[in-house]
Amino acid sequence: MTADILDEPEGRDELPEHSLLGTYRLVQRLGEGGMGVVHLALDRQGKAVAIKVLRPHVAHDPGARARLSREVETLSRIRSPRVAPVIDADIEGERPFIVTRYVPGPPLDDVISADGPMGADDLHRLGRGLAEALDVIHASDVIHRDLKPGNVLLLDGDPVVIDFGIAHVTDDIRLTMTGLVMGTPGYLSPEVVEGETVTTATDWWGWAATLAYAASGRPPFGRGPMDAVLSRVTTGEPDLRGVDPRIAPLLYAALAPVPSERPHQREVVAALERYAHGGMVTDVIQARTPSPRTQSLSVAPTTAMPVPRTEVQQRPPLRALPSYRPDPAEAVFGPPDRELEPSHGDPPDRVGPPAGPADPAWNGEPRLDPRIGRASRSGTVGALLALLVALAATAPVVAAIALLVWIVLARTADRSMTSLVMRRHDKGHRRSDVPVAVLASPWHLLLGVVGALFGAIMPAVIAVSGVFCAALVVVALQGSGAPEPNAPIPLAVGGLLAGLMAWWGPAGAGLRRGTRSLVRGMSPGPSASRVLVLLLLVAAVAVAVAGVASGEPSWWPSGSAWSDQLNLP
Repeated sequence: MTADILDEPEGRDELPEHSLLGTYRLVQRLGEGGMGVVHLALDRQGKAVAIKVLRPHVAHDPGARARLSREVETLSRIRSPRVAPVIDADIEGERPFIVTRYVPGPPLDDVISADGPMGADDLHRLGRGLAEALDVIHASDVIHRDLKPGNVLLLDGDPVVIDFGIAHVTDDIRLTMTGLVMGTPGYLSPEVVEGETVTTATDWWGWAATLAYAASGRPPFGRGPMDAVLSRVTTGEPDLRGVDPRIAPLLYAALAPVPSERPHQREVVAALERYAHGGMVTDVIQARTPSPRTQSLSVAPTTAMPVPRTEVQQRPPLRALPSYRPDPAEAVFGPPDRELEPSHGDPPDRVGPPAGPADPAWNGEPRLDPRIGRASRSGTVGALLALLVALAATAPVVAAIALLVWIVLARTADRSMTSLVMRRHDKGHRRSDVPVAVLASPWHLLLGVVGALFGAIMPAVIAVSGVFCAALVVVALQGSGAPEPNAPIPLAVGGLLAGLMAWWGPAGAGLRRGTRSLVRGMSPGPSASRVLVLLLLVAAVAVAVAGVASGEPSWWPSGSAWSDQLNLP
C-alpha cells in the first residue's frame, strides 16, 4: 500500500487535505506530535477513521518504524469495545501509517477539569469499564504500562483505552532494553520508575491512579518538579483528600509501591462492586497501613524585599503562554508529543522540551529523564553493601569515611544529572550543556557535601545503636560475659544498618539515583556489570578474611575503639 499524494505543493513536508493515502481520503488534520501527524479520513465506504502518519524525517528512522510496528502488533492482539482497535496499517511504505477506530469522546482529564470530580455512580462505571479493558488487554498478553486520565476517553460515559505506544508484550523484552521510558511521571508506576520488572500489577496501579484523579480532581501524587513527583510515587504515599472514604482504602492499597502488596485483580473488582452497592471495600481487601506523616514546624514567614524601581522598569514583559485545549487527535492516539511551557513554580508532570527548542535537530520526541526505566543494578548495589559490611566489621572508621564519601559522590552526581535534564527541558539541547555542567560542578559538590553531612546523622545514630544492641544480643545468646561492641559481629550489624538507613531513610532518593548513575557509568552493559559485581564481592571476602586474620577490628586512623574511649569494660 503506497501513498498517492494529489496536488501536493513541491517541497511541502506534510500531506495536504483531500489527498489519498492508500485507499483513504484525508479530510482534515486533527493534531500532530513529534513522530507523526493524525488525520481524520474516510475509507472507501465513507466511514470516518483516524490515520497516524510518520513525519518524513522520522520515517527514515528504523527505530521509529519499529515502534509503529510494535504498536500495530500490540493493538492487533486486542479485541474489545473498551479499546480503540487498529484497522489497517502500512509500515513498509514511503509514508508509514496506521489506521485506527475514531473515538469522538473527550479524554477523562478534560471531563474532570470541566465538570469536577465524579460521583459514586460515575466512578463505579469508570472503574468497571477500565477493569474490563484491562482484563482483555492482559488476556492478550499485553501490558499497557501508561494507563492515565489522558489515555482514557469517555464515549457516552463509558471508558475507552487508547495510546499503546509504550505497551509491553509479556514475551517481548525489546522495550526494556532501550533504557528509556516515555510517560507522565505522576502516572508511571514505581516499578517502571525504578526499572524493575513490569507485570499486570503495573496496569492495576495505573487503574487506581486514574480513579484517584477522577474521584478527587487532582493527580494523586501531586504536581511540581519531576524529582519530587517520582519520589512520592516510589514511597507510595498518594494524596487522596477529596476521595470518597468508602473507596479510598481500595485505591490506597492498589497504589502500594511494592507490586506483591497490591490487591489481586479479583479482589479489586470485588471491592469495586462492594463499593457500588453501598458497602465498604475493606470487607473484601485488607487495608494498607499508611506511613506516619512528617509534622511541619511553624517558622516565621520570609519578608519580601521591595524591588528597586529601576529594576522593575528594566524587566522584560511577561510572555503569555498559549492555552492548551485537547484536540480530536488525542481521542485516538493520546496527547501529542509536545509540552506546555512550565510556570516558575509549577513545572509540568510530563517532562519534555518546550515549543521551539534551541536544538535544530530536535524531532519533537519528548526528552524525559534518561534515568527513568534504566536497569536498577540491584546486584551491584548489593555487592557494594556487602563490601561496606565487611569494612565495618574489620575497619569501622574506614567504612564510615567510605560511606560518607560515596554519599557525597552519589548526591553530587544526582544533582548534576537533574540540573542537566531540567536545563534541556527548559532550553533544549545546547552545545553549552557540558561546559555549564562543568562550571556548576563545584556548587553541586558543595551541596552534596552539606546534604551528606546532614543526611549521615540518622544512619550514624542507627549504626551506633545497632552495634550496642547487637553486642547485647550476642551476650544473651552466649549466656555469660560482658557486651563487646568492639567485636566484628556487632560492628557488621552497625554497618549494615547504616547502609540501609542511608539508602531508604530521609533524603535517600538522591543517594539511590546517584548510586545507580555512578555504577551504570562504571560498568556499562551486562557483562561489565557482572564483572564489577564479582570484583566487589571478591573485595568484600578479602576484607573479611583480612579481619579474621588480624583477630580484632582496626580503628585506624582513630587509634582506639569506642569502648576504650568511653572506658567501657
